[in-house]
Amino acid sequence: MKRFVFPGSFDPMTLGHKDIIERVLPMCDELIIGVGQNSEKNYLFSLDERMNFILETHNKEPKIKVLSFQGLTINFCKNVDATAIVRGLRNPADFEFEKSVAQTNRRLSGIETLFLLTAADYSYISSSIVREIIFHKGDYSSLVPEAVKNSR
Repeated sequence: MKRFVFPGSFDPMTLGHKDIIERVLPMCDELIIGVGQNSEKNYLFSLDERMNFILETHNKEPKIKVLSFQGLTINFCKNVDATAIVRGLRNPADFEFEKSVAQTNRRLSGIETLFLLTAADYSYISSSIVREIIFHKGDYSSLVPEAVKNSR
């Protein structure tokens, strides 16, 4: 069984995340979206809200599971018997960072990382930009799925 893990904080989920999820689904039998929790990080949205954004956006897709995790992504992947990690790349800076993480993960666990380039229409969107727009009461509706739009 091809069980992929797409890890992230999803604070909040963006159309870029949605794009990667929809494009990787045909490549796997099951996609576990791992919503990370870090007690030292200040999130704009609670863990439940972040998980619900994903569940509401993909509620008709039986291949998707949404789980939370703490700690190393590779430990989470081992716990769920993942065959690969999925990461989206928006730009060359993402690649340089993600390449190092992927090589380390493969060395420590043997788990491969699959990179998907974010569609050009969404490559400029990041959760941190969306959070900044929300914080300053700007219009972020064209950057996120309906579930996130309806949350504020």
